[in-house]
Amino acid sequence: MNSLTCHSRREFIRNASLLTGSAILANGLFSSYKNMPGSEMKLGLVTYLWAKDWDIPTIIRNCTEANISGVELRVEHAHGVTLSLSKSERMEVKNKFADSPVQIVGMGTNEKYDWIDPLRLKTSIDTTQTWLHLSKDIGGSGVKVKPDQFHHGIERAKTLEQIGKALNELGIYANNIGQKIRLEVHGEGTQELPNIKTIMDYVENDGATVCWNCNDQDLIGGGLEYNFNLVKNRLGDICHVREMNIGNYPYQQLMDMFVKMGYKGWILLECRTDPADKVAALKEQRAVWKEMVSNAQKKI
Repeated sequence: MNSLTCHSRREFIRNASLLTGSAILANGLFSSYKNMPGSEMKLGLVTYLWAKDWDIPTIIRNCTEANISGVELRVEHAHGVTLSLSKSERMEVKNKFADSPVQIVGMGTNEKYDWIDPLRLKTSIDTTQTWLHLSKDIGGSGVKVKPDQFHHGIERAKTLEQIGKALNELGIYANNIGQKIRLEVHGEGTQELPNIKTIMDYVENDGATVCWNCNDQDLIGGGLEYNFNLVKNRLGDICHVREMNIGNYPYQQLMDMFVKMGYKGWILLECRTDPADKVAALKEQRAVWKEMVSNAQKKI
């Protein structure tokens, strides 16, 4: 074997080794990225405003194009996913999503548990149970509900206890059928995080959880981190956000905290504006969110 052939062979082996090493390094970096806290978070959409006029095929098509991987279906909207659906219609909804890249996260309802009238409270609890079954039938994993407010002449502590005990009952029911209750941080006074914590202190199971909702009230008192920590151990698998590049809400700080805790749930867009091209707007929000997650991961 002449020197030129030996040299060529050595070059080939060296280059192959470099390529192999690069591949291993790249795979290692990719694996490391995938294992970073926050990498299992997913971006989805609440059909409250941006998708309120979309039927199911349109939801699937637009979310697929925008790389939005899940939806919380708001009740009484154009998609028509309601309690009146028959068993076969529910299966049809389930199959449409199952055959797509878009996942049903669950149902977004207006059920609430602050009623003064005991009969109305019972009706709301019973109706919530029927929503849980609908969510299960269509392939969802839970139902969003509200606290919802205080009433004149009723002690606040009594209202918070009533809401909490209703959620405790519903959490047990939800767990028994493989679903979750998601309490949106919402209402008049009830949306303040110390009050949400008090409500959840009455919940003795993990079937009822907290859905962070990005309200201005999150910043009062001890501030965002303090209020976040009040309910951190009760957070469920969804969080609602508005446009993350509009307004003064500290979304980067919120994502920092979610990433730091290794959150694996859904960040659901519940946007307020009315852009002409909502698919383009979804793409923009995804880019903003991805950058915020990346920024948060760099701080770890």
